Amino acid sequence: MVSTQLITLTDPRSNAAEAFRTLRTNLMFSSVEKPIQTLLVTSTSKADDKSVALANLAVTFAQAGNKTILVDSDMRQPMQHEIWGINNERGLADMMLDDTLLSRPPLQATDVDNLMLIPSGQRPPNPADILSSHRMDEIIGVLKARAAYILFDAPPVLAASDAVVLSTKVDGILLVVRANETRRDNVSSARSALEQVHARVVGAVLTNAPREQKRY
Repeated sequence: MVSTQLITLTDPRSNAAEAFRTLRTNLMFSSVEKPIQTLLVTSTSKADDKSVALANLAVTFAQAGNKTILVDSDMRQPMQHEIWGINNERGLADMMLDDTLLSRPPLQATDVDNLMLIPSGQRPPNPADILSSHRMDEIIGVLKARAAYILFDAPPVLAASDAVVLSTKVDGILLVVRANETRRDNVSSARSALEQVHARVVGAVLTNAPREQKRY
């Protein structure tokens, strides 16, 4: 059963679904000289809807005919397996320990053609150390050989260092901000933390924005 949170599937003609498709197009053409193949999506806090936003964005990439892998790298409060209704027994954390999973990644099919998911897997005691390791570089390389786009769901920037350390390994970072709830100073702090490690912040997404009834 498709989650009601996946508006790109449940209501593909809605303004929200169209906004995700526009976002996808903007990301695909954001830089001709340095195209984005690996994208990390994060936020300032867990209440910013970043996991739902990323899941919908992943749908639009896949629906455009691109082989896409959605990776739940939020090992503290993983959400992608719940959004998609899949098993979380094996995932990214297990790839860190099991060499056989490098050649056979624990990819799980979704209801969307061209979209595969790697859940977070078993929760490790030290997520930041795992994400900053050389092994993570190897995993990213393996996944890049299998898909046109790799999308990472990372923990909030201000909650842990996970997103910051992983941001140095991807082509771009997208920051999710929730209208009327996310504090401006937190957004500024999150952006500063990412810029300090020379991460490439490509933009921000505003969720929970008021609907404009008269807008076409």
